[in-house]
Parts: sequence; C-alpha cells; structure tokens
Amino acid sequence: MAEAERDFSHYYALIMAGGVGSRLWPLSRQRRPKQALSLVSERTMFQLAVDRLKPLFPSERIMVVTAGDHAPVLREQVPELSPENFILEPVGRGTAPAVGLAALYLSRRDPEAVMAVLTADHYIHDTARFRAILAAAYQVALEGHLVTLGITPSYAATGFGYIRQGAFLGEYGGFRVYRVESFVEKPDQATAEGFLKSGRTSWNSGMFIWRVDRILQEFEIQMPQFYQQLQQVGAALDKPQAQEVLARVWPRVASQTIDYGIMEGAKDVAVIPADIGWNDVGSWAALLDILSEDEAGNVIRGRHIGIDTRDTLIFGTDRLVATIGLRHMIVVDTEDAVLVCPVDRAQDVKKLVDKLQELGEGYL
Repeated sequence: MAEAERDFSHYYALIMAGGVGSRLWPLSRQRRPKQALSLVSERTMFQLAVDRLKPLFPSERIMVVTAGDHAPVLREQVPELSPENFILEPVGRGTAPAVGLAALYLSRRDPEAVMAVLTADHYIHDTARFRAILAAAYQVALEGHLVTLGITPSYAATGFGYIRQGAFLGEYGGFRVYRVESFVEKPDQATAEGFLKSGRTSWNSGMFIWRVDRILQEFEIQMPQFYQQLQQVGAALDKPQAQEVLARVWPRVASQTIDYGIMEGAKDVAVIPADIGWNDVGSWAALLDILSEDEAGNVIRGRHIGIDTRDTLIFGTDRLVATIGLRHMIVVDTEDAVLVCPVDRAQDVKKLVDKLQELGEGYL
C-alpha cells in the first residue's frame, strides 16, 4: 500500500521535552532548558523536533510531555500546538512515568492510538528517512510488538547503550525489522569494538513506537505499583479535581526510566536499525560533529578572533571571544558565565553543575 494511502489517523507522536540538559550549561538553564535553545540552527531543538514530524503527524496529533514551568516557552515557540496537547508533570519522575501518563491521556482520547515516543533534544539529519521509518514502525506496532529505533553505529561508542539484534521478523516499508535479543548497558572500549564489527547491534536511541493498550499492559505487569498510581490519576481524569489528584499522586511516584522499567523485561520487542544522521546532542562536544567547521577545524557561533586555534568550539553571545593557542577546547560565553574545558571533558560539565547546586551558587 502506498504511504499516501495508509491510514495513520490513530498514530500520535509524543515529544518528551522534560529535563534541563545540564551538560549544556551555561547556556542551558532551568528557565530556558536545552530543548528551547537554538543549538544547531536558527530553529530551537523543540521546533526542529516538531518540524521533522510533518506531514506524517499533523499538529493535532503531536503531543508533548514536559514540566509545567517549561510549557510556556515551548508553547510560544510552536503556537500551532494546542494547549490541550501539552501533558504537564507536576514533578519529573523519569521517562517511564512520563510515558505512562501520556499513554493514559491518549487511551482516553483514542483507544486505538499508536504512539511514537520521541525526544525534543536529538538532532536528525535525514528527516525524510526518519519519517519513513516511523511509518514502517507503525505497521510493526499494529501487530503488537514494542518497537524501538536502533541507530546504526558509526564508531565504537562507549557512551551509548546497545541493542542486540535477534531473529529477522520481516521487511516493513523497505526496512528490515529484527526481534530484540537483549539490551546492553554502556560497554567498555573492547566490547564496543566487538559490537561494531558484529554488524548486529545498534545504539539505543531512546525512541519507541507501540500501541497504547500494549504499553499500558506492560506497565501493569512490570511496574504494578506505578500502574495503580496511574489508575488513581485516570479515575479523576475527566473530573474537576483531575489536576489536584495528579499533584497529590505524582510526587509519590518512584523515578524510573522506560529502559529499566519496561524495555529490558518486555518479551516482544522489535528493533528497526536506522541510519538517519542521528546525534543525541548530549554535550557541547556533539556540536563539533554536527555544525560546519572552518579550515582550522573550529566551529564558531558568535564573534571570534583567534591565533593558532584549532579543533575548538566557540559558542558566544555578542561579546568578542579571543583565543590564542587553543587545541581541542570548548569555550561557551553567556551573559553571566563562561565555560572553558577540553573537548574530551565535555561530559564533566554535569559535575560542574552539581557542584554549583551543592554550593548554592546561582547561575542555574
């Protein structure tokens, strides 16, 4: 069946837009989190996340789960999304409860719904191929599988979790689909190199597609205490006290990721290996891989003058940033804080943020 003829009327996208993105401090802050920033283009990460879903998902079938204090800036950035399509968590409890809450809302809106769980802070270069894979994943999910998108690895990464491919399930929309044999935590270098050579592993992208009734069944089986809490919220969903009940129940929900809470214990999981030019933009170092560099290998955003500076990221505001003799460095200049660190220590920016929090300093 041609894609244009397929019925996607029960297919919904859920954009996970919680979190702050502490590894992108000092630009990412509580008041303006990572997903609301313009990092890879003039469009913000959240705007790009919405842009790449169309026309497969019209605005009325794009849902967003986020924190209440982040919602105003996100709504302002994408005004075509209805306020009713924003699901607001009173407090963050990890990806599993966020998905469960969204599944609850969608089950009331459309009992036949299939949801694609996506993120607001990933970069995807080949958006047309991404939509084609999502269309194929819809067909797989209709058969009852829990579907995950596995990123075809381009190097032996130790910073990502991996997915082992099992038996071949078939071809859907021109894409090969496999049963998931197992999920593997972040490996050491030797193991990662073995994974790369095997050709039968993918990076875990954290993107999933499933029928709403199926994922709610998994919550009931694997996270029964949370499922009972979800039922308390559901019982009040159409009543005037709905928000009051959510505010009372949600702080008692245990924090959990969808990977640990559901995916690792699920019995019927499928993976579609996806070569889409993906980057999770997990730190400032990622921008050196995504953005165009000059003849010296530097990525410059803002005003910069340099002497003998190579392979360095300069991300600035209106002030001039001047450098001499830098190699493999990151320099981020904001109105009230400046970050300077080697590229290979970019992941440690989170430790710096934790230190600021511990000391009670501002700048967060």
